[in-house]
Amino acid sequence: MRWGAMAARVAAGVALVLGTAAPVSADPVNVAFQWTQEYLTAPDGTRLHADILRPQGLADDVRTPVLLTVSPYRAHLAYLTQPRLEGGPSTDNLPVEWALKAGYTYVIVDLRGYGGSNGCPDFGGPGEQSDVATAVEWAASRPWSTGRVGVVGTSYEGWTGMLALAAKPKGLAAVAAFEPVVDPYTYLYMQGISWKFGGKPLTEDGLRPADLAGPEHLAIAHTPGRWDDSPEYQANAVALTKECTDNYLALTTDHNAANTGWRDRDLVDDLRGNTTPLFLGQSFLDSNTRADRVLDAWQAMGPGEHRAWFGQWGHSDCRSRCGTPHFTDELAAFLDRHVAGAAVDVPGPPVTVGQFDGGWRGETVWPPVDSERVTVDLRTGTFTDRGLLPGPDREIWSISAPVTDALHLAGRATATVHLSGPPEATVALELYDIAPDGRATVLTRGIAPVRPEAAIRLLWQDARLAAGHRLGIRITDVVDDVWSHAPANAAVTVTSARLELPLLTTARETNLPGGVPIWHARWRTEETIQLDQGMLTDPVRAVDLRNPVR
Repeated sequence: MRWGAMAARVAAGVALVLGTAAPVSADPVNVAFQWTQEYLTAPDGTRLHADILRPQGLADDVRTPVLLTVSPYRAHLAYLTQPRLEGGPSTDNLPVEWALKAGYTYVIVDLRGYGGSNGCPDFGGPGEQSDVATAVEWAASRPWSTGRVGVVGTSYEGWTGMLALAAKPKGLAAVAAFEPVVDPYTYLYMQGISWKFGGKPLTEDGLRPADLAGPEHLAIAHTPGRWDDSPEYQANAVALTKECTDNYLALTTDHNAANTGWRDRDLVDDLRGNTTPLFLGQSFLDSNTRADRVLDAWQAMGPGEHRAWFGQWGHSDCRSRCGTPHFTDELAAFLDRHVAGAAVDVPGPPVTVGQFDGGWRGETVWPPVDSERVTVDLRTGTFTDRGLLPGPDREIWSISAPVTDALHLAGRATATVHLSGPPEATVALELYDIAPDGRATVLTRGIAPVRPEAAIRLLWQDARLAAGHRLGIRITDVVDDVWSHAPANAAVTVTSARLELPLLTTARETNLPGGVPIWHARWRTEETIQLDQGMLTDPVRAVDLRNPVR
């Protein structure tokens, strides 16, 4: 059935608003709907539970486009205080209300081992990859489906969208993935050093999530069903075996990147050349799913009608916390165009960028093509790998003179550091924007184990140093509230260090409306230190910094 004909059959006052400015909302569902449940079977026999939400009054043979979220988090007894359907799954942070008003069917499928599905949690492995492909093809084949499915989600639910992209199942029309994982090894480790998830608050709400890849995810997998769920649902909800737990923990606690289990879960090469439309969102400041390999995946994608938002928010999309009035319109139009097949244009530039110094701009591609790798030779010296207590013996500072013209970093900075010290020690590097009053704010950071030649990749960032500001570079052992590290309690000597900065050669102007994201405002308050003027002007710490703007 053609989309226009389907619209004529939408009953009970459900409005079909394709291509309009209908907001994509994460609020409680306040539109009439009909809810059913089904089970589908993966190729290995795993039973996957699905919640199907349809506009009220639609007959079973009325075909609609489908939005799909495949998730570990949507058990019927979870999120009791969050927006959710009465008796059904949580809809928190999902565009369910908008989708139902716009005439979509919304499907939520539980990953194996979670909710009402049986099997073992697989942390993005072959089982979950199969689950996502099965869910897409099943949703595309239903009598109530047009055969076009868009996969939508944030965080783990964004990860399953990227799994769908990599699998290329029949019926996949588009993916909208925000703060996703594309390589679970680098989600847990940076060159073998564990990211710390339980230090300072990591979300705009001030929560302190523990390491969700370990026992907590297994606890989520053990969430019981509701009293009114089917016997199969209730049995699957708590059927977590010791073998499941042992296999899961054996992988997630393995620091060795060469483990074949990690290589099997790395999606970057699988996404190379992919042309399925992708709407990707990634914050440069996300302290959960960080701006690391996801940008490698973005660069690997093939030509297509892709969209991206990169900027300075927290672990979320930009619907409510970025201060941008056009995100919801752009996402809605993207889904309408690629999933519903509506003849609408997607507003805005291909890439929307929120700069660290404030403001929003559009780009055709990111990282921009007009960047130049500028090298900076850093100070050498010795630091002590001891962690926990701050002190000048733990760090080596290099500080530029105030820049006379704005200097714009856009991309991934890297450093090569030659060292002598024990291999169990670590070397970290942080970049700071230092204001004239000495207030220094972290821009980006990276870490590596101590080796004779250590290659440090910093997280991606887009930040402009205003005229009069300085760039500060701190070499240290570890950032205590960012990485977990057993101190070597030994000296590490830096014999040479070279930083490479991706600096724009053409000045940019902010040209899009938008305010300051909540998390960005907090970051600029909490991720700062005060440097004294004597330190800023100390010639021993001075380094040359060339601005390539032409």
